[in-house]
Amino acid sequence: MNYSNIFVILFLAGTFYDFFINQLLEFTDWSFRKKHGTEVPKELEGHIDEEKLKQVCAYEDAKYFFWIPKNVVNLAISLALVLSGFYVLVFNLSWNWTNNVYLTILLFVFLSSIPSTVLMIPFNLYREFKIEKKFGFSNMTLKMYILDSIKETLVSLLIAVPLILAAVAFIGHFEKLWWLYFGLVYLAIALGLSYVYPIWIAPLFNKFVPLEDGELKTKIEALFAKTGFKTSGIFTMDASKRSNHSNAYFTGLGKNKRIVLYDTLVNQLTTEEVVAVLAHELGHCKHHHITKRMCVMIPVIFACLFAVSVLIRNDSLYTGFGFDTSNGFAALKFVGIFLLGLSFGGFDSLASLISNASSRRDEFQADRYSKDMCGTGTPLSTALIKLNKENLSEIVPPKIYSVFNYSHPPLLERIRAVDGLK
Repeated sequence: MNYSNIFVILFLAGTFYDFFINQLLEFTDWSFRKKHGTEVPKELEGHIDEEKLKQVCAYEDAKYFFWIPKNVVNLAISLALVLSGFYVLVFNLSWNWTNNVYLTILLFVFLSSIPSTVLMIPFNLYREFKIEKKFGFSNMTLKMYILDSIKETLVSLLIAVPLILAAVAFIGHFEKLWWLYFGLVYLAIALGLSYVYPIWIAPLFNKFVPLEDGELKTKIEALFAKTGFKTSGIFTMDASKRSNHSNAYFTGLGKNKRIVLYDTLVNQLTTEEVVAVLAHELGHCKHHHITKRMCVMIPVIFACLFAVSVLIRNDSLYTGFGFDTSNGFAALKFVGIFLLGLSFGGFDSLASLISNASSRRDEFQADRYSKDMCGTGTPLSTALIKLNKENLSEIVPPKIYSVFNYSHPPLLERIRAVDGLK
């Protein structure tokens, strides 16, 4: 290890920055919650009481005190794996065992992921079977958890392996333009997954049933007729077999575009409230939020890939972390992408400030669209309050905390914006 190397410095700075900024943010949130967590805002009087807020605080506190040791372990793992030369050892062993660029990289990615994956298993189990069950959310069984983990791993492999092999192939055969070709393949796979996800992937985990005829379906179809929105179907998902958390979402592309309602959401909300929630989701479509985000993200992806293509040619990226560039350098170029992820990954929260701000703006705009379509903001506001109560979510977190961590505005801000309780 060369501790004066710029990439190593960036890794250490980013790792400690990420650790301490998150410790500070979570502590700030906990302190604020301890002082004000049971205070009922004037706008919510009659909709939520102090007893429910005590449950919210208890749930959030349980997650916070669970998160502290997990964050410490993550820091220790990150430092230990890099500073001990673990990744160098794994690469050298992989290269010596296979002497093949493709097999080396696949083996390197697999072996490198083992320590973090194994050490996180106890934390994941505790979160699911202790905290989530204690507060009445988890309906998961150990058998279901294991089967889900296996299926998630297989699906991830089916997606990741072709991408990794494509990256290695392009890097090896197109030294200067590999980033362009890989970017095109990445986008093609991402769009393809969006198209097939509702049909092939989602049903591996949940059962989707067309929404039954009745008042809810009639009013949803009337909303679609009013907005001119077309979909392949409205489905309910058996989310409750795993969790009592609730949600609704749009998924798919083209003729596979569909609306999915968690069965928990349908059970918790009135017909008018479900329609208001869907009108909010339609607002994202009508304001082209996804398209606009893609128009921003696609150039960013290609710009980042171009920057990566330049940086991985720099020998100091590898030597700083202890890699020998005299052997197997073709395979090392892919490892360079991994090392850049280590070097800059700790600063992801800075980028999230921009994406979160943009997302919160879009959410406000979608809320206003729902109010316009429903003629009032009341059903959306009452739906948000119910969902907040059922999910035991914080109502008024500290502003600095929501800026860093919330892609959606906090409850009170949304209700004030749509003015739905007047």
